[in-house]
Amino acid sequence: MQSDLSARQNILSRLADARVRTDALFKVVNPQAVYDRPIPERHRIVFYLGHLEAFDWNLLGHYGFELKPFQSGFDNLFAFGIDPVDGGLPTDQPSDWPSLAEVHEYNQRVRQELDRHLEGATLVDARGSFSLAGVYLNVAIEHRLMHAETLAYMLHQLPLDRKVHEAPPSVLPASRVGQKMVEIPAGTAHLGLPRGSEVFGWDNEFEAHSVEVPAFSIGEYKVTNGEFLKFVREGGYTDRGLWSQEDWEWVEREGIRQPRFWIKRGDDWFYQAMFAEVPLPLDWPVYVSHAEAAAYARWAGKQLPTEEQFHRAAYGSPEGAERLYPWGGDAPEDQYGTFDFARWDPSSVNAHPAGRSAFGVADLIGNGWEWTSTLFQPFPGFEPFPFYRGYSANFFDGKHYVMKGGSARTAACMLRRSFRNWFQPHYQYVYSGFRLVNN
Repeated sequence: MQSDLSARQNILSRLADARVRTDALFKVVNPQAVYDRPIPERHRIVFYLGHLEAFDWNLLGHYGFELKPFQSGFDNLFAFGIDPVDGGLPTDQPSDWPSLAEVHEYNQRVRQELDRHLEGATLVDARGSFSLAGVYLNVAIEHRLMHAETLAYMLHQLPLDRKVHEAPPSVLPASRVGQKMVEIPAGTAHLGLPRGSEVFGWDNEFEAHSVEVPAFSIGEYKVTNGEFLKFVREGGYTDRGLWSQEDWEWVEREGIRQPRFWIKRGDDWFYQAMFAEVPLPLDWPVYVSHAEAAAYARWAGKQLPTEEQFHRAAYGSPEGAERLYPWGGDAPEDQYGTFDFARWDPSSVNAHPAGRSAFGVADLIGNGWEWTSTLFQPFPGFEPFPFYRGYSANFFDGKHYVMKGGSARTAACMLRRSFRNWFQPHYQYVYSGFRLVNN
């Protein structure tokens, strides 16, 4: 257990590092593109420039320190993002937003005020547990790091000439991917976090509980671009029988005929990497919506895994004990997977053999979230955060599916086995792939 002083220093260091991470991300955007909207369903980039500090102010400043607002208009303007479920698109114009100078001035003032109050705040008690202010700060840090990922996939959709270019993606050495199914024996999946845990968790991660999981088999790797290309070429997007009614209506209405990250030129396929267009890397995981993943599973005669099946394959062992990570108890490091902002783009699904689970399943953490067939719902004993009641509860609507694992742009702190991500089924932009199971 860390001392209260070292724990305090650690969390403040994490805040500083998270700020550096998001500050650097906005530097990828050409100044003239800050008012662009790369994804039609989302806010303009300028919103996110103000949102991160507004969130910190509304949480830490308002709830944590009861500070008086100095720019309540911005506190409200930058408070909430958009969850594009209903199909309605925002109609605001660039002129509706403040100038960059005003936003930067607001951001600087927020940081100065919060940092001044954090200096004297009790963040960790003598037992090493987080105080309420410490919980708020953890929420602020992970919220910022979540946006470091969501902003990355938003900027992925920004035209190449609207970005400050970095090096194109490197191709890590990898052998040929030979997909096979791995047998997972029946066993217990221990989901969630216990109350009073020294590990920070969001409200949807509680309460800890166990689920008995019957035997099943699961794909050794995520489905690759090369495998999904066969589905495309064999008419998967035009076969009505592979899609639910709602998903088929979406495919037809939007004219969906390929993954969002793919580009077709004549008979050739390319991949829209962050800073270049490259020939389609066949051994990278395919990134698709839940609807596309489910259609592929039907085409392959298999299913998407449930949340507890993913958990069992990733963290379980033949002996019955569960691991902290698929590879064991070591903290996430480069040899175990592609995560913690290691790359802008994915790597081969078989590039990290050291990251395999006890059952031999590869690439479970990082390199792309993985869709499950589990609707995002509360665990037994769920209690919403009193200071952020809608964080999870607003999405227990039967329209969002659980994702597990993490992507190349997922921070290491959110690779814990209890972490749950979720999204609606028709959203193609997120860094999420899938693997298949046989029940």
